[in-house]
Formats: sequence, structure tokens, C-alpha cells
Amino acid sequence: MKSAGVTSLATAVTTATVVEAQTGPRAVGPGDVPVTLIVNGKRLDLKIEPRVTLLDAIRNRADLTGNKRVCDRGTCGACTMIVDGRTVYACSTLAIEVQGKQIRTVDGLASATGTMHPVQQAFCDTDGLMCGFCTPGFVVATVAVLEKYPNATREQISKGLDGNICRCGTFVRIMEAALKAKQVARG
Repeated sequence: MKSAGVTSLATAVTTATVVEAQTGPRAVGPGDVPVTLIVNGKRLDLKIEPRVTLLDAIRNRADLTGNKRVCDRGTCGACTMIVDGRTVYACSTLAIEVQGKQIRTVDGLASATGTMHPVQQAFCDTDGLMCGFCTPGFVVATVAVLEKYPNATREQISKGLDGNICRCGTFVRIMEAALKAKQVARG
């Protein structure tokens, strides 16, 4: 077997496998890498560093500024977006991790003709906002709750909005907006 080189081939293959297992997957970066995002139904081809958050990629590179940076730690919910039907804090989600997934922002909720989404309209009608920093996150989180539970109870809505904070204290009107939007969505 030694004369056929099978032993050296087996050693090389085994060594490469062991090295790969010890070092992990191939590193990406430093520097810009191509990242493709599907945001509000449109494909965005970006060149960004792997460390760029979804919020930064969308606000700074795609110029969709509806979602806000408030805490930058994933604790307030102002940056909430919907990724494949689930809410995420965009300030603590890497853009590179959501490639190929459907991303929805507050900017994409209105119709093509400019008509507000029923949740956006309900927030306006009930004055469910104050300073406006938390509003995009609450609107997106409310949309996600009502899509998951079309006949949502007050408890389901409250749980769905649990990770969002309004420092101005408009929680009562935010709940009114969510309940009103639920009624509009049902008919």
C-alpha cells in the first residue's frame, strides 16, 4: 500500500478534515462582502462588512429610514422588523444572517398607491404615538401579531408587543390601535 501512495492520500484527507473541524467554517471578511437582502419584496445587492447589522444595512445602505435606532442593544423594539414572518430586533441581527429571507420594514407596509396599512391608520386614528421613536417598531410588531393571530385577544396582542417600549407612556393608545386594526382587518 505504501508504494501506491494510498497511505499518504488517506493521511492528507484525514488531516484536512481534522483541521477544518478544529478551525470551523471559512471566515468571511474583513472588508466588504456581497450580501443580498430581500426587503419589502425588492432585491437589494449590497457590499457590506459581515459585522453590519440589519438595521444599519437597511438605514444606511438602502436608505429605508423608517425603523429607528434607539437603544442599539435589542431592548426597546424601535428597530423591529419582520423576517420570514417572525419579529426581530434589527439592531442586533446581522444582515449577512438574513440573506435570502423575506424582510419587511415599516417603510414597506403602505400600499403601492400610498394608502396606509390598516395598522398604520389605526395608530393615527387613536393617536397611538407621541414622540414617534418607538412607533415604527410597535407598528411592525402589531402587524406581525395580527398576521399570526387574526382574531387576537388582548393578551395575545400584549404578549406580541411585550418587547417594545414606549418611553412616553402611550401604551393604552397603542393597545387601542392594535384592537382597532384587528377589527378593520376582519372586515
